[in-house]
Amino acid sequence: MKLSGLLPYIEIAFAILAIVGILLQRNEANLGAAFGGGDMGGTYNTRRGFDKGVFIFTTIVSILFVATTIATLIY
Repeated sequence: MKLSGLLPYIEIAFAILAIVGILLQRNEANLGAAFGGGDMGGTYNTRRGFDKGVFIFTTIVSILFVATTIATLIY
């Protein structure tokens, strides 16, 4: 099987992994904060442990997803 025939499957796999990575990330903003409510006092939380690993994983998978999408368009 050629690479061009395999790229859509790789792209789908990266898309699913990116969705899983995004859903695993902790979200500090609740629904009230989305509409202007809640405490938006500028608190800053650093990523540590599992959160940092999931963030890095999601970033790498997202970059690979974009790369495979561009490769699919080229080939």
